[in-house]
Amino acid sequence: MNANELVAHLRNKGKPKNLEGMARFGINVEKAYGVPIPELRRLARHIGPHHGLAFDLWRTRIHEAMILAAYIDDYKRVSEKQMEDWVKCFDSWDLCDQVCGSLFDKTDLAHKKAIEWSFRKEEYVKRAGYVLMATLAVHDKRAGKAAFEKFFPHIIRGSTDERNYVKKAVNWALRQIGKRSLTLNHEAIAVARQIGKIDSPSAQWVASNALHELEGEAVQKRLKE
Repeated sequence: MNANELVAHLRNKGKPKNLEGMARFGINVEKAYGVPIPELRRLARHIGPHHGLAFDLWRTRIHEAMILAAYIDDYKRVSEKQMEDWVKCFDSWDLCDQVCGSLFDKTDLAHKKAIEWSFRKEEYVKRAGYVLMATLAVHDKRAGKAAFEKFFPHIIRGSTDERNYVKKAVNWALRQIGKRSLTLNHEAIAVARQIGKIDSPSAQWVASNALHELEGEAVQKRLKE
């Protein structure tokens, strides 16, 4: 199937009633069909890795086609230019999260871009930086703790951003790093306490929410075991 055929397939699989729910959760549905994520993942497994088709799907600017592009792209062929071009197209938190957590975090540039994008002003680009920190903490099994300790100063800096989609990603990054190992848990808790002392409603929310999970019985028990 080519990109046009896949878009037609997505349109057919779309559920208009899903668009209302997506909109309620803050997802941009201007160019969306309401195709469930499990259907996109099923389709991606059927297609298999296809770098060229991923580019064609991305260019359609159809919401689900762009997510599908991230699912089928070959991360080994993703260039820095592609990452920069794609991140500028993020217009919704879920597109940001799906692309970062399914494609970008597998690339050799992921750790670098996480820090670079955390300095950017655009809301979804900045979110992408922190989403990468969070998803790398889950998916990058080869990285040592030093790779994640490098993120802490940027998490502290980003904690004062009052924009909802940024502060939630900052919080997510801190929590995921703090659940990676017992050592990083202790360090993340210390960072959260430092953030909690900042005179900023956003920072105080980031800190209290992170501490609630990182100091919780479930996380502590899992890490100690």
